Amino acid sequence: MTSTPDPRRRRPRRRAIVLSSALALTLAAGGASAWALDRFVIQHVAITDVEAYEAENATVEATSTTSGTVEGSSYESDDALIDISTVTTGGGDDTVTYYVADVMLSDATVLQSAFADNSFGTNITETTSTIAEANEAIFAINGDYYGFRDTGIVIRNGVIYRDEGARQGLAFYLDGTVEVYDETTTTAEQLLADGVWNTLSFGPALVEDGEIVDGIDDVEVDTNFGNHSIQGDQPRTAIGVIGENHLVFVVVDGRSPGYSAGVDMTELAQIMQDLGATTAYNIDGGGSSTMYFNGALVNDPLGKGEERGTSDILYIAGSAS
Repeated sequence: MTSTPDPRRRRPRRRAIVLSSALALTLAAGGASAWALDRFVIQHVAITDVEAYEAENATVEATSTTSGTVEGSSYESDDALIDISTVTTGGGDDTVTYYVADVMLSDATVLQSAFADNSFGTNITETTSTIAEANEAIFAINGDYYGFRDTGIVIRNGVIYRDEGARQGLAFYLDGTVEVYDETTTTAEQLLADGVWNTLSFGPALVEDGEIVDGIDDVEVDTNFGNHSIQGDQPRTAIGVIGENHLVFVVVDGRSPGYSAGVDMTELAQIMQDLGATTAYNIDGGGSSTMYFNGALVNDPLGKGEERGTSDILYIAGSAS
């Protein structure tokens, strides 16, 4: 945890979509299999160079980050204070292990988003660690896996990528506030005009006004074919708001009896409330639940130390001097 990664420049990447002969035959056969492959497997790239796209379209620039100091599982710079702790509760097959990152930011734009392969579209994935390294992140968590669906409002780093309101979203504002909102009652343009820097589209909200939200164990984020239930004891990732530019990120490992069984939604909400979050929001979980710090994984996904690809991350850029 205390090693210092070598400075890295964002590196160009080659992109290829290779159809094996078996896949090509399946597509040729048509029907449900071809539809499923197209919907969930084959990459559909809408923007091939997100970095250039944001440079052209952003109206606000992210704060230029500086190097900082790492001590154990903590990081301090002029832009961010990060303190990561490990919590273990229960015992035996009921053991739950989760990781908490308490984060203070000098400015809301210090928390940025990045897409897999520097591209926007569907079914484009890389591991959290790979995306983090490409963006010179000192800290990162998995995002909302926007690329698994074609709905939701997606604003990242002050740029609109999608405007298809469908569910409860989470909006990060330039003034440091963070709010749960109803995507179906607004537009991406209005949010941007109101000062939104980033949005997440997953959910549900776990804590609002300091209280655990009722009925969250019955919520289904998506119901289209191919989606899995998010209920029961699962690995989880959540974001909580302590105060202005003061956030808490939690990754709960799961599906690994004896190490971590995972938690349900109400248990996750209780964790967030106990940490002091007045607002908390659930994002993508399962094998995607990942926390990264100073060049290494913090958590142990599924108890196997193997990351699953995701379409996006939230991160804080920086390096240890």
